[in-house]
Amino acid sequence: MATATPIAYARVGRKLRGQPTSDGAGVRLTRVIGGPQLPDLDPFLLLDEFGTDRPEDYLAGFPEHPHRGFETVTYMLDGRMRHRDNHGNEGVLVPGSVQWMTAGRGLVHSEMPEQEQGRMRGFQLWVNLPARDKMSEPKYQEFAPERIVQLAPAPGVQIKLIAGRIGELRGPIAQPATDPVYLDLALDDGAYWEYELPEGHNAFAYVYEGEAAIGEGEDARTVQAQELAVLAGGSRLRVQARHPDTRLIVVAGRPLREPVARYGPFVMNTKQELMQAFVDFQEGKF
Repeated sequence: MATATPIAYARVGRKLRGQPTSDGAGVRLTRVIGGPQLPDLDPFLLLDEFGTDRPEDYLAGFPEHPHRGFETVTYMLDGRMRHRDNHGNEGVLVPGSVQWMTAGRGLVHSEMPEQEQGRMRGFQLWVNLPARDKMSEPKYQEFAPERIVQLAPAPGVQIKLIAGRIGELRGPIAQPATDPVYLDLALDDGAYWEYELPEGHNAFAYVYEGEAAIGEGEDARTVQAQELAVLAGGSRLRVQARHPDTRLIVVAGRPLREPVARYGPFVMNTKQELMQAFVDFQEGKF
């Protein structure tokens, strides 16, 4: 009689707390990936959480700046942000909406608050592009809150499925290069949920409210608000809330395993390509 294969649960490989910083024209935020503690987690280059009730912390926004060679993913929790680029694209991100922007060969854009008071809160994630796609035409995948798949797969568990698959349901974002997973989880105290991460993906969980235990049995570790857990070991993720109103994002992607040449808003594969990006930008070719 065949014996069942034991489930290989993911565990917390390492844990770190985001660091306060500012970007754009002085917007205060917390940098979780992209700093000295965790420069990147292939294919992820940066994760920033922004969240404040103080208008002076966000009103200056992110004036015009260039990007080339990667994707920016903006997920709004609270507030409104207007996006414009030099290709004529414009739109407003509202609470619960997602913009997945493929910068490709280059564009110049701005992200400015569409409010003068109230709370501004959300995440920006940078996802690398493979060498073959770095000079592709820029494009957008932009979805209003009602386009984001929402489900309640277990008692006390609510999920917004931005990218990836849960059972027969699939999030609206599609990116074959990295096959991303992006989930926003809300759990009541004590509620738990298990999820099979795609095999071979690099993955992390970032708790932004409350407290969660990640892992199974003796391997479970507590992750507190504003802490990121890099997942290691097996592909079966188990998350249990240890605080009322626990919220976290779970993100995974297929690693590219390519050389990275990076400076500011440009991410290429070689120093030569990086230098060319500066030349092209200065000559107005974005």
